[in-house]
Amino acid sequence: MGVEQRIESAVRQAVNYRNYRRARERALAKLSHLYPDTYKQLLGIEKAIDEHEGKSWIDIAGNTRLDISARTPSRDIASTRETSNQARNDGGEA
Repeated sequence: MGVEQRIESAVRQAVNYRNYRRARERALAKLSHLYPDTYKQLLGIEKAIDEHEGKSWIDIAGNTRLDISARTPSRDIASTRETSNQARNDGGEA
């Protein structure tokens, strides 16, 4: 495989991944508008998991504080992460 073929292949892969991410983001936006309470709850769970793992959330302005009204008990965090990972794997991501 020549260099040109590898470049073409990489470009195709990048375009396909970009299109997939765009479609996924549009679907997420639609779901968040259709089910705002569920979206806030799931977002709160993910934030709690990240904070438990020592990760911080940064918004567009660079602030690390994100206010979400949904609260979850810590016992639900592990099972949600497993369910979330299973859902991601079933989605066909490469």
